[in-house]
Amino acid sequence: MSPISCVTVSMTAVDGLSDSTEVVEMEDVPSQFYVEKHSWDGLRDIIHCSRKYSGMIANKAPHDFQFVQKKDENGPHSHRLYYLGNRENSLLYSEIPKKIRKEALLVLSWKQMLDHFQATPHQGAYSREEELLRERKRLGAFGITSYDYHAQTGLFLFQASNSLFYCQDGGNNGFISAPIKPVEIKTQCSGTRMDPKICPGDPDFIAFINNNDLWIANIKTSEERRLTYCHKGLDNVKEDPKSAGIATFVIQEEFDRFTGYWWRKTMYLLYEEVDETEVEIIHVPSPALEERKADAYRYPRTGSKNPQATLKLAEIKTDHQGRIINTQDKELVVPFTSLFPGTEYIARAGWTSDGKYGWAVLLDRSQRKLQLALLPPALFIPVTDDPAQRQDSLETLPSNTQPYIIYEETTDVWINVHDIFYPFIQTTEDEFTFIWVNESKTGFSHLYKITSLLQPEGKTRQNGSHLIAMVYISFGEWEVLARHGSKIWVNEATKLVYFQGTRDTPLEHHLYVVSYDSPGDVVRLTKPGFSHSCCVSQNFDMFVSHYSNVSTPPCVHVYKLTGSENNPLHMVPEFWASMMESPGCPGDYNPPEIFDFPGKSGFQLYGMVYKPHNLQPGRKHPTVLFVYGGPQVQLVNNSFKGMKYLRLNTLASLGYAVVVIDGRGSCQRGLEFEGALKNKMGQVEIEDQVEGLQYVAERFNFVDLSRVAIHGWSYGGFLSLMGLIQRPNVFKVAIAGAPVTVWMAYDTGYTERYMDVPENNQQGYEEGSVALHVDKLPSEPNRLLILHGFLDENVHFFHTNFLVSQIIRAGKPYQLQVYPNERHSIRCPESGEHYEIMLLHFLQQYL
Repeated sequence: MSPISCVTVSMTAVDGLSDSTEVVEMEDVPSQFYVEKHSWDGLRDIIHCSRKYSGMIANKAPHDFQFVQKKDENGPHSHRLYYLGNRENSLLYSEIPKKIRKEALLVLSWKQMLDHFQATPHQGAYSREEELLRERKRLGAFGITSYDYHAQTGLFLFQASNSLFYCQDGGNNGFISAPIKPVEIKTQCSGTRMDPKICPGDPDFIAFINNNDLWIANIKTSEERRLTYCHKGLDNVKEDPKSAGIATFVIQEEFDRFTGYWWRKTMYLLYEEVDETEVEIIHVPSPALEERKADAYRYPRTGSKNPQATLKLAEIKTDHQGRIINTQDKELVVPFTSLFPGTEYIARAGWTSDGKYGWAVLLDRSQRKLQLALLPPALFIPVTDDPAQRQDSLETLPSNTQPYIIYEETTDVWINVHDIFYPFIQTTEDEFTFIWVNESKTGFSHLYKITSLLQPEGKTRQNGSHLIAMVYISFGEWEVLARHGSKIWVNEATKLVYFQGTRDTPLEHHLYVVSYDSPGDVVRLTKPGFSHSCCVSQNFDMFVSHYSNVSTPPCVHVYKLTGSENNPLHMVPEFWASMMESPGCPGDYNPPEIFDFPGKSGFQLYGMVYKPHNLQPGRKHPTVLFVYGGPQVQLVNNSFKGMKYLRLNTLASLGYAVVVIDGRGSCQRGLEFEGALKNKMGQVEIEDQVEGLQYVAERFNFVDLSRVAIHGWSYGGFLSLMGLIQRPNVFKVAIAGAPVTVWMAYDTGYTERYMDVPENNQQGYEEGSVALHVDKLPSEPNRLLILHGFLDENVHFFHTNFLVSQIIRAGKPYQLQVYPNERHSIRCPESGEHYEIMLLHFLQQYL
């Protein structure tokens, strides 16, 4: 029923009646806007149009940049810039000129590095290992997705078309001027070779993973050698639990580490050996459905056993002609668990730049204690079954051989593992200095310069710590970006560090520079009003920025840093050249409006709204709340939302209002804000989402609070269900994609970080598991749609299976859409199209 309102009607004297004013109660004209209903084919046409535009700009922008300075002082170019780009993700380069005409926009040409090279295999040609790695990395692009580069020789190494290839350009060999044919690295291996890397000290050698073991090869002599023998190559997962050089599922999915081995400068490899004997095996339907097979996976469910990991060393000896004389496998002098008691996860590892130490970032199971350890190579002794031989090795060890714990961090919330560790070359034997990011000290992730004492365990300083000094480089209620592959660039000559952060606003990422020697001014180098992703050149005179805002699709520009060398901190960025101009918005694209409001929790909350395109004064529009709401994700920021979230604009074009809120639990706002979910996922997020909805309804009078849908995927799917369970009076319908429905069935690394182990937080697990609260779902039909990929090996289809069984037991209505050939991410274009049509059809029928 339309609301009744008071309307003042002015009545003019007619037929001798005197003027009078009378208050009359009357019904308004219908105030609700109804979205036009389209047939399935009509919706398909709409989705085709929107996808045509997203396909035009998706995967086109250049990325994975590598600056190489040209040594020819008389030449016209200062740098060559290598990158991946185009839809097929080719290896490309551009020449950056020394001089430019400032009155003209210079757009650099993209030149093919590779001659007539087909980088993309035919559909379905990826191995299972490659498919799973693509899932973990959230890769949508095909072709060459990464490459390794050796600066001194100009060697490129990459994986493509089910093989490994190399080519050379730059370095000591000079630069090419035409495309070159890459050389395929032949092999005797069966199966896919993964994760190839160049040996820094001898680039003739590469390493790679094959069938869960570590191999090396000489690309000049074609000699190939298997270094480890962990895997037996059996079809039975139960009988073949070991691997070498590979990051396990949880390490990839929850810690963003995608490799398990690291080259030293010389012919040494530090690698992780993993034994998954005690990890549960789960079965997920195979993509080859017609064969009626199931794929077996090791999956550590929360509260259960994790893989057992250790670090080992592979040493390779060669003759003067580069032939391999022998290889030696080395293990720690004492078991890893004895050396590092309480360690559950090897979160990061590598070598210091001089190769003097291996290093590892170690976490306990609760992820509230972190240690940074240095590992001298002498800590590893040859693997042998002969006790006497082992004893001989131990007796020849230097007396002070041990790991050094150079840094420890503890928190009551959780530690967000990051990628920032910059070790300086040692100047004294007993001290070690490095740049690190700490979040727990102030609640915001910031850069610190730390000096630590290298002393045996038990011989700590009086305060019980090895720390000599921990000096802040950046400070304030904002974040240095340190997760998900973020980098810093350290100029030791000028003692400056370049980093990306949110100092100006949590809605924009910018490139900044600050002195690490005498911290003070933090100087922004990128222009405000946009969000930037940057890469700085090796000699710190240029940077490239991929940037956009909500109304401007991405463009990629190169900037030169100019100014006085006497004041390097205040160098001025000067636009130099364009690599890609913004492709422009589609005709029907209306950018979202960003807003903020004070939440009852005491935090300022940010949101954005897509206004209905056919907005009519006084009309209330059906509203879609698009949600993620979990840790490590920020949806609301000043970057272009066209590619990934173009469907939100499509919804607005059809007459829906679309609202997005970043409530407590989302990232880039500090540890207290994200940590509001600690031990109670699903209990606080909906409160912030509803507050945001109410704020939008008050500020924008077109939101119809009687017709609100909530929709999200993964954690957003979980919250969509939670919204309908907790606030069925607010949400008319919920559309939940790939939801976690019972936290007891999700993995250790993620669930325990935020929820602790089940025995310590039984109430939190019960309150936060939607499948245990289906009795609170509404009994009216057509209010719940669940979507899930049948092959999902991350949030297993078990979650939806269990939820549906509980819904049936409770006698509640639901609808289910299964995607038989999809994993956690919908990848097949036909499936993606079907999902979007399904979403529109459900909304137009039932909202």
